[in-house]
Amino acid sequence: MPALPRTLLAFAVVLGVLVFVHELGHYLAARWRGVHVEAFSIGFGRPVLRGRDRHGTEWRLGWIPLGGYVKMHGQETPEDAPPEVRATWQPGRTFHGKSVGSRAIVVAAGPIANFLLAMVLFAGLFMTAGRPVSNTSLAAVVEASAAARAGLRPGDEILALDDRKVTRFEQVQRYVQQRPGQPIALHLRRDGGETTVTVVPEAREGGGGTVGVLGVQGGAVRFERLDPFSAAAAGVAQTADITWQTLAGIGEMIVGKRSAKELGGPIRIAEISGEAASLGMGALVNLMAVLSVSLGLLNLFPIPVLDGGHLMFYAAEAIRGRPLPPRIQEYGFRAGFALLIALFLFASRNDIVEGGVGRFVARLFG
Repeated sequence: MPALPRTLLAFAVVLGVLVFVHELGHYLAARWRGVHVEAFSIGFGRPVLRGRDRHGTEWRLGWIPLGGYVKMHGQETPEDAPPEVRATWQPGRTFHGKSVGSRAIVVAAGPIANFLLAMVLFAGLFMTAGRPVSNTSLAAVVEASAAARAGLRPGDEILALDDRKVTRFEQVQRYVQQRPGQPIALHLRRDGGETTVTVVPEAREGGGGTVGVLGVQGGAVRFERLDPFSAAAAGVAQTADITWQTLAGIGEMIVGKRSAKELGGPIRIAEISGEAASLGMGALVNLMAVLSVSLGLLNLFPIPVLDGGHLMFYAAEAIRGRPLPPRIQEYGFRAGFALLIALFLFASRNDIVEGGVGRFVARLFG
Protein backbone atom coordinates (compact mmCIF):
# COMPACT_ATOMS: atom_id res chain seq x y z
CA MET A 1 0.00 0.00 0.00
CA PRO A 2 1.33 3.50 -0.83
CA ALA A 3 2.65 5.52 2.11
CA LEU A 4 -0.10 8.16 2.30
CA PRO A 5 -3.12 5.79 2.23
CA ARG A 6 -1.34 3.48 4.67
CA THR A 7 -0.68 6.38 7.06
CA LEU A 8 -4.27 7.63 6.91
CA LEU A 9 -5.71 4.14 7.38
CA ALA A 10 -3.37 3.33 10.27
CA PHE A 11 -4.17 6.67 11.93
CA ALA A 12 -7.93 6.06 11.60
CA VAL A 13 -7.63 2.54 13.03
CA VAL A 14 -5.39 3.54 15.95
CA LEU A 15 -7.39 6.61 16.93
CA GLY A 16 -10.72 4.85 16.35
CA VAL A 17 -9.85 1.94 18.64
CA LEU A 18 -8.47 4.17 21.40
CA VAL A 19 -11.47 6.52 21.35
CA PHE A 20 -13.96 3.64 21.16
CA VAL A 21 -12.45 1.90 24.20
CA HIS A 22 -12.29 5.18 26.15
CA GLU A 23 -15.93 6.01 25.47
CA LEU A 24 -16.95 2.38 26.04
CA GLY A 25 -15.55 2.70 29.56
CA HIS A 26 -17.83 5.69 30.20
CA TYR A 27 -20.77 3.87 28.61
CA LEU A 28 -20.43 0.65 30.60
CA ALA A 29 -19.91 2.53 33.87
CA ALA A 30 -22.99 4.67 33.16
CA ARG A 31 -25.08 1.57 32.51
CA TRP A 32 -23.74 0.02 35.73
CA ARG A 33 -24.68 3.11 37.78
CA GLY A 34 -28.15 3.35 36.26
CA VAL A 35 -27.57 6.33 33.98
CA HIS A 36 -29.33 6.29 30.61
CA VAL A 37 -26.98 6.89 27.68
CA GLU A 38 -28.64 8.83 24.89
CA ALA A 39 -25.86 8.66 22.29
CA PHE A 40 -22.50 6.95 21.71
CA SER A 41 -20.52 8.57 18.90
CA ILE A 42 -17.16 7.81 17.33
CA GLY A 43 -16.11 10.87 15.38
CA PHE A 44 -17.74 14.27 15.14
CA GLY A 45 -19.90 16.01 12.57
CA ARG A 46 -22.87 14.63 10.69
CA PRO A 47 -23.24 10.86 11.23
CA VAL A 48 -22.50 8.66 8.23
CA LEU A 49 -23.88 5.63 10.08
CA ARG A 50 -26.34 5.49 12.94
CA GLY A 51 -28.57 2.99 14.70
CA ARG A 52 -30.51 2.63 17.95
CA ASP A 53 -30.25 -0.35 20.31
CA ARG A 54 -32.93 -1.86 22.54
CA HIS A 55 -31.81 0.33 25.48
CA GLY A 56 -32.59 3.51 23.56
CA THR A 57 -28.98 4.50 22.89
CA GLU A 58 -28.19 5.88 19.45
CA TRP A 59 -24.84 4.66 18.09
CA ARG A 60 -23.20 7.03 15.61
CA LEU A 61 -20.15 7.12 13.34
CA GLY A 62 -19.22 10.72 12.50
CA TRP A 63 -17.36 11.71 9.36
CA ILE A 64 -14.61 13.59 11.28
CA PRO A 65 -12.53 10.81 12.95
CA LEU A 66 -10.82 12.96 15.59
CA GLY A 67 -12.50 11.85 18.80
CA GLY A 68 -15.83 10.76 20.16
CA TYR A 69 -18.26 11.23 23.00
CA VAL A 70 -20.96 9.62 25.13
CA LYS A 71 -24.04 11.77 25.76
CA MET A 72 -25.62 10.85 29.07
CA HIS A 73 -29.19 11.56 30.00
CA GLY A 74 -29.51 14.62 32.21
CA GLN A 75 -25.91 15.77 32.07
CA GLU A 76 -27.17 19.32 32.60
CA THR A 77 -28.05 20.42 36.10
CA PRO A 78 -31.65 21.59 36.71
CA GLU A 79 -30.37 25.18 36.90
CA ASP A 80 -28.83 24.95 33.41
CA ALA A 81 -31.63 23.09 31.64
CA PRO A 82 -34.73 24.86 30.23
CA PRO A 83 -38.18 23.64 31.36
CA GLU A 84 -38.84 21.73 28.10
CA VAL A 85 -35.64 19.70 28.65
CA ARG A 86 -36.38 19.00 32.31
CA ALA A 87 -39.80 17.70 31.30
CA THR A 88 -38.15 14.88 29.30
CA TRP A 89 -35.92 13.64 32.11
CA GLN A 90 -36.50 10.08 33.29
CA PRO A 91 -36.57 9.94 37.11
CA GLY A 92 -33.63 8.04 38.57
CA ARG A 93 -31.78 7.77 35.23
CA THR A 94 -30.19 11.23 34.95
CA PHE A 95 -26.47 11.75 35.36
CA HIS A 96 -26.79 14.82 37.56
CA GLY A 97 -29.19 12.99 39.87
CA LYS A 98 -26.64 10.34 40.83
CA SER A 99 -24.38 10.55 43.87
CA VAL A 100 -20.99 12.19 43.55
CA GLY A 101 -19.39 8.76 43.89
CA SER A 102 -21.40 7.32 40.97
CA ARG A 103 -20.61 10.33 38.79
CA ALA A 104 -16.91 9.98 39.61
CA ILE A 105 -17.00 6.28 38.66
CA VAL A 106 -18.58 7.07 35.29
CA VAL A 107 -16.02 9.79 34.54
CA ALA A 108 -12.98 7.79 35.70
CA ALA A 109 -14.03 4.69 33.74
CA GLY A 110 -12.84 6.18 30.42
CA PRO A 111 -9.15 6.57 31.37
CA ILE A 112 -9.25 3.28 33.28
CA ALA A 113 -10.47 1.54 30.12
CA ASN A 114 -7.45 2.92 28.24
CA PHE A 115 -5.05 1.52 30.83
CA LEU A 116 -6.81 -1.85 30.71
CA LEU A 117 -6.59 -1.85 26.90
CA ALA A 118 -2.83 -1.24 27.10
CA MET A 119 -2.43 -4.14 29.52
CA VAL A 120 -4.41 -6.47 27.23
CA LEU A 121 -2.51 -5.42 24.09
CA PHE A 122 0.89 -5.82 25.75
CA ALA A 123 -0.12 -9.20 27.15
CA GLY A 124 -1.33 -10.32 23.72
CA LEU A 125 1.96 -9.28 22.14
CA PHE A 126 3.99 -11.09 24.79
CA MET A 127 1.99 -14.30 24.20
CA THR A 128 2.21 -14.19 20.40
CA ALA A 129 5.23 -12.21 19.18
CA GLY A 130 7.05 -12.53 22.51
CA ARG A 131 8.46 -10.09 25.04
CA PRO A 132 11.65 -8.34 23.90
CA VAL A 133 14.56 -9.36 26.11
CA SER A 134 17.71 -7.31 25.70
CA ASN A 135 20.94 -7.03 27.64
CA THR A 136 23.48 -4.28 28.11
CA SER A 137 26.33 -5.90 26.18
CA LEU A 138 27.96 -3.75 23.50
CA ALA A 139 27.99 -5.20 19.98
CA ALA A 140 29.98 -2.34 18.43
CA VAL A 141 31.76 0.90 19.35
CA VAL A 142 31.92 3.73 16.80
CA GLU A 143 35.44 4.99 16.04
CA ALA A 144 36.33 8.45 17.43
CA SER A 145 33.11 8.48 19.48
CA ALA A 146 32.72 9.36 23.16
CA ALA A 147 32.64 5.64 23.97
CA ALA A 148 35.84 4.97 22.00
CA ARG A 149 37.66 7.82 23.74
CA ALA A 150 36.62 6.39 27.11
CA GLY A 151 38.07 3.00 26.18
CA LEU A 152 34.84 1.03 25.76
CA ARG A 153 35.13 -2.16 23.71
CA PRO A 154 32.75 -4.55 21.95
CA GLY A 155 31.77 -7.26 24.41
CA ASP A 156 31.72 -4.95 27.44
CA GLU A 157 28.57 -5.36 29.54
CA ILE A 158 27.27 -2.23 31.30
CA LEU A 159 26.17 -3.06 34.83
CA ALA A 160 25.46 0.40 36.26
CA LEU A 161 25.41 4.09 35.33
CA ASP A 162 26.41 6.41 38.19
CA ASP A 163 25.57 3.60 40.65
CA ARG A 164 22.16 3.02 38.99
CA LYS A 165 21.86 -0.61 37.96
CA VAL A 166 20.68 -1.29 34.41
CA THR A 167 19.49 -4.52 32.82
CA ARG A 168 18.27 -3.35 29.40
CA PHE A 169 19.99 -1.37 26.67
CA GLU A 170 16.98 1.00 26.48
CA GLN A 171 17.72 2.08 30.06
CA VAL A 172 21.26 2.97 29.01
CA GLN A 173 19.95 4.96 26.04
CA ARG A 174 17.44 6.96 28.11
CA TYR A 175 20.00 7.76 30.80
CA VAL A 176 22.66 8.89 28.33
CA GLN A 177 20.31 10.91 26.12
CA GLN A 178 19.33 13.10 29.08
CA ARG A 179 22.96 13.95 29.96
CA PRO A 180 24.75 15.52 26.97
CA GLY A 181 28.20 16.75 27.98
CA GLN A 182 27.90 15.41 31.53
CA PRO A 183 30.40 12.83 32.88
CA ILE A 184 28.86 9.41 33.57
CA ALA A 185 30.55 6.63 35.53
CA LEU A 186 30.02 3.31 33.73
CA HIS A 187 30.47 0.15 35.80
CA LEU A 188 31.38 -2.63 33.36
CA ARG A 189 31.92 -6.36 33.24
CA ARG A 190 34.91 -7.06 30.99
CA ASP A 191 36.82 -10.32 30.40
CA GLY A 192 35.34 -11.91 33.50
CA GLY A 193 36.20 -8.99 35.78
CA GLU A 194 34.62 -5.65 36.63
CA THR A 195 35.90 -2.13 36.03
CA THR A 196 34.65 1.46 36.00
CA VAL A 197 35.27 4.09 33.32
CA THR A 198 34.08 7.66 32.94
CA VAL A 199 32.52 8.76 29.68
CA VAL A 200 31.19 12.14 28.55
CA PRO A 201 28.32 11.78 26.01
CA GLU A 202 28.59 13.96 22.93
CA ALA A 203 25.89 16.62 22.58
CA ARG A 204 23.93 16.17 19.39
CA GLU A 205 20.97 18.14 18.06
CA GLY A 206 17.91 16.10 17.21
CA GLY A 207 14.23 16.64 16.48
CA GLY A 208 13.48 16.78 20.21
CA GLY A 209 16.40 19.05 21.17
CA THR A 210 19.94 18.31 22.38
CA VAL A 211 20.60 14.69 23.41
CA GLY A 212 23.61 12.78 24.63
CA VAL A 213 25.22 10.15 22.38
CA LEU A 214 27.85 7.53 23.32
CA GLY A 215 28.44 5.95 19.93
CA VAL A 216 27.73 2.33 20.83
CA GLN A 217 25.43 -0.38 19.50
CA GLY A 218 23.65 -2.80 21.77
CA GLY A 219 23.47 -6.52 21.34
CA ALA A 220 20.66 -8.23 19.46
CA VAL A 221 17.25 -8.33 21.10
CA ARG A 222 15.58 -11.73 21.40
CA PHE A 223 11.86 -12.36 21.85
CA GLU A 224 10.57 -14.71 24.53
CA ARG A 225 6.99 -15.98 24.35
CA LEU A 226 5.18 -16.04 27.68
CA ASP A 227 2.35 -18.18 29.01
CA PRO A 228 -0.99 -16.39 29.59
CA PHE A 229 -0.45 -15.75 33.30
CA SER A 230 3.10 -14.48 32.87
CA ALA A 231 2.00 -12.39 29.87
CA ALA A 232 -0.79 -10.78 31.91
CA ALA A 233 1.62 -9.88 34.70
CA ALA A 234 4.16 -8.57 32.20
CA GLY A 235 1.42 -6.52 30.48
CA VAL A 236 0.55 -4.85 33.79
CA ALA A 237 4.24 -4.19 34.50
CA GLN A 238 4.84 -2.78 31.00
CA THR A 239 1.83 -0.47 31.31
CA ALA A 240 3.09 0.77 34.68
CA ASP A 241 6.56 1.32 33.22
CA ILE A 242 5.22 3.31 30.25
CA THR A 243 3.06 5.35 32.63
CA TRP A 244 6.04 6.21 34.82
CA GLN A 245 8.25 7.04 31.83
CA THR A 246 5.56 9.37 30.45
CA LEU A 247 5.10 11.17 33.77
CA ALA A 248 8.86 11.45 34.23
CA GLY A 249 9.24 12.87 30.73
CA ILE A 250 6.55 15.48 31.37
CA GLY A 251 8.24 16.43 34.63
CA GLU A 252 11.58 16.85 32.85
CA MET A 253 9.92 19.12 30.27
CA ILE A 254 8.44 21.25 33.04
CA VAL A 255 11.81 21.73 34.77
CA GLY A 256 13.64 22.22 31.46
CA LYS A 257 15.63 18.97 31.30
CA ARG A 258 13.91 17.93 28.08
CA SER A 259 12.78 19.97 25.12
CA ALA A 260 9.06 20.71 24.73
CA LYS A 261 9.61 20.07 21.02
CA GLU A 262 9.01 16.40 21.83
CA LEU A 263 5.31 17.15 22.34
CA GLY A 264 3.34 15.96 19.37
CA GLY A 265 -0.23 16.20 18.14
CA PRO A 266 -2.47 14.46 15.59
CA ILE A 267 -0.09 14.95 12.66
CA ARG A 268 2.82 13.28 14.47
CA ILE A 269 0.56 10.48 15.68
CA ALA A 270 -0.51 9.91 12.06
CA GLU A 271 3.12 9.85 10.88
CA ILE A 272 4.16 7.39 13.60
CA SER A 273 1.10 5.23 12.89
CA GLY A 274 2.08 5.00 9.23
CA GLU A 275 5.66 4.08 10.15
CA ALA A 276 4.46 1.44 12.60
CA ALA A 277 2.05 -0.03 10.04
CA SER A 278 4.94 -0.39 7.57
CA LEU A 279 6.78 -2.53 10.15
CA GLY A 280 3.92 -4.95 10.67
CA MET A 281 0.95 -5.63 12.91
CA GLY A 282 3.09 -6.16 16.02
CA ALA A 283 4.59 -2.67 15.80
CA LEU A 284 1.15 -1.13 15.21
CA VAL A 285 -0.36 -2.93 18.21
CA ASN A 286 2.58 -1.88 20.39
CA LEU A 287 2.09 1.75 19.32
CA MET A 288 -1.62 1.49 20.06
CA ALA A 289 -0.85 0.26 23.58
CA VAL A 290 1.61 3.09 24.25
CA LEU A 291 -0.82 5.71 22.93
CA SER A 292 -3.61 4.21 25.02
CA VAL A 293 -1.54 4.87 28.14
CA SER A 294 -0.91 8.43 26.97
CA LEU A 295 -4.61 9.01 26.32
CA GLY A 296 -5.54 7.66 29.75
CA LEU A 297 -2.96 9.85 31.46
CA LEU A 298 -3.92 12.96 29.49
CA ASN A 299 -7.55 12.61 30.48
CA LEU A 300 -6.62 12.25 34.16
CA PHE A 301 -4.78 15.58 34.28
CA PRO A 302 -6.66 17.96 36.62
CA ILE A 303 -7.65 20.30 33.81
CA PRO A 304 -11.31 21.37 33.63
CA VAL A 305 -12.98 20.00 30.49
CA LEU A 306 -10.95 16.77 30.79
CA ASP A 307 -12.05 13.81 32.91
CA GLY A 308 -9.45 14.72 35.53
CA GLY A 309 -10.94 18.20 35.85
CA HIS A 310 -14.40 16.76 36.46
CA LEU A 311 -12.95 14.43 39.09
CA MET A 312 -11.29 17.44 40.74
CA PHE A 313 -14.66 19.20 40.95
CA TYR A 314 -16.30 16.04 42.33
CA ALA A 315 -13.59 15.75 44.99
CA ALA A 316 -14.30 19.34 46.02
CA GLU A 317 -18.02 18.55 46.11
CA ALA A 318 -17.42 15.51 48.32
CA ILE A 319 -15.34 17.57 50.75
CA ARG A 320 -17.71 20.56 50.85
CA GLY A 321 -20.89 18.51 50.86
CA ARG A 322 -22.23 20.52 47.90
CA PRO A 323 -21.03 21.42 44.38
CA LEU A 324 -18.73 24.35 43.72
CA PRO A 325 -20.54 27.56 42.75
CA PRO A 326 -21.55 27.58 39.05
CA ARG A 327 -19.46 30.69 38.36
CA ILE A 328 -16.27 29.01 39.64
CA GLN A 329 -16.96 25.93 37.51
CA GLU A 330 -17.64 28.10 34.47
CA TYR A 331 -14.38 30.01 34.87
CA GLY A 332 -12.55 26.73 35.41
CA PHE A 333 -13.95 25.23 32.21
CA ARG A 334 -13.07 28.36 30.24
CA ALA A 335 -9.49 28.31 31.52
CA GLY A 336 -9.19 24.59 30.86
CA PHE A 337 -10.51 24.98 27.32
CA ALA A 338 -8.08 27.81 26.63
CA LEU A 339 -5.18 25.71 27.97
CA LEU A 340 -6.12 22.74 25.79
CA ILE A 341 -6.36 24.94 22.70
CA ALA A 342 -2.92 26.40 23.47
CA LEU A 343 -1.41 22.92 23.92
CA PHE A 344 -3.05 21.72 20.71
CA LEU A 345 -1.66 24.66 18.72
CA PHE A 346 1.82 24.23 20.24
CA ALA A 347 1.84 20.49 19.52
CA SER A 348 0.56 21.08 15.98
CA ARG A 349 3.34 23.63 15.46
CA ASN A 350 5.86 20.97 16.55
CA ASP A 351 4.24 18.47 14.19
CA ILE A 352 4.60 20.82 11.23
CA VAL A 353 8.00 22.38 11.95
CA GLU A 354 9.80 19.37 13.45
CA GLY A 355 8.00 16.53 11.69
CA GLY A 356 7.69 15.15 8.20
CA VAL A 357 5.46 18.00 7.02
CA GLY A 358 8.14 20.54 7.93
CA ARG A 359 10.83 18.51 6.21
CA PHE A 360 8.67 18.25 3.08
CA VAL A 361 8.11 22.02 3.00
CA ALA A 362 11.83 22.63 3.56
CA ARG A 363 12.74 20.39 0.62
CA LEU A 364 10.02 21.99 -1.50
CA PHE A 365 11.44 25.49 -1.02
CA GLY A 366 15.08 24.48 -0.81
